[in-house]
Amino acid sequence: MNEAFISLGSNVGERLQTLQHAVKLLTEHLEVEVVAVSSVYETDPVGFTDQDAFLNIVVQIRTSLNPEKTLELCQAIENELKRVRVIRWGPRTIDLDILLYNHDNIETETLIVPHPRMHERAFVLVPLLEIAPDLIYPKTNEALQSMLSSVGKEGVRQWKTIAGVEEFVHFEN
Repeated sequence: MNEAFISLGSNVGERLQTLQHAVKLLTEHLEVEVVAVSSVYETDPVGFTDQDAFLNIVVQIRTSLNPEKTLELCQAIENELKRVRVIRWGPRTIDLDILLYNHDNIETETLIVPHPRMHERAFVLVPLLEIAPDLIYPKTNEALQSMLSSVGKEGVRQWKTIAGVEEFVHFEN
């Protein structure tokens, strides 16, 4: 089995419900086990800043899917949840990014793992380190905790604590 961490973000429409739906779709896939879901964080937009705040989470999965098939699954979920790509780093109903896949360094035409900007983004590092505090960045073998110390936590606010995958998928607003 492979272990992967996936970042999910939404800032259009019913943000929490969209995140829940995406996690539910992951849990329903026969070759994926969702092991952990971080708390929900409200985060300021990065890059294109003239947009609403995001809700972000990170999920840890175990899967028999290879990295490319995991990417295809993420993109299929984005499509099902009506992701539209108009502006780079712009508003979106949902975004799923593979952050880490095992301890692998992967670089293909369609996939780069670890995610190329994850170590620069508090909205990724904070929820990731909540569920896996001892992770090492595969490219440099540096502790991600020390990378977060360099980046800081500005613009990242805990929005809802999650007690488990089932609670998150079935939580009602």
